[in-house]
Amino acid sequence: MPFRVGLGQDSHRFSHVHEKRPLMLGGVKIIGYLGLKGNSDADVILHSLFNALAQVIGWKSLGSHADKMCKEDGITDSKEYLKEPLKRLKAMDYEITTVGITIECKEPKIDPVSDEIRKSVAEILEIEPEQVGIIATSGEKLTPFGRGEGIQVFSVVTAIHKNIRRITEKKSKKK
Repeated sequence: MPFRVGLGQDSHRFSHVHEKRPLMLGGVKIIGYLGLKGNSDADVILHSLFNALAQVIGWKSLGSHADKMCKEDGITDSKEYLKEPLKRLKAMDYEITTVGITIECKEPKIDPVSDEIRKSVAEILEIEPEQVGIIATSGEKLTPFGRGEGIQVFSVVTAIHKNIRRITEKKSKKK
């Protein structure tokens, strides 16, 4: 198969004020906002990316992998969860070409932190920031996320087999 596409989704409610959890988005700590509920750091962007990568490599969703890491091994950093599917992707001789991330939330406003999130995601996935696209919507108060109850993220990951990349590069050099 020359290329693969995975679609991932994740959502979390905001935690309660007394929990004092940091808000993590794409590996970036967002200052001034309540964190999200979850067993881990509840990084909804990284969880969505895990699910997209899982589709690309034919795995089950995040819960079937991260629950053991979190509950049994005490690993709560969502960046750690991405290491295994990335390792499997490389073993299959695929590389990520593009990542698309769509975030729905009333707050925080994503535009002021989107470049920092883009750089962080690119670093975690070992790709260039230009390969990561991030868009955000407020949801116009039509969903719980648009009403400020939490954050929802959809992610798309495209990957190409390394042999196809080499063939394409050879053809473009001949022109």
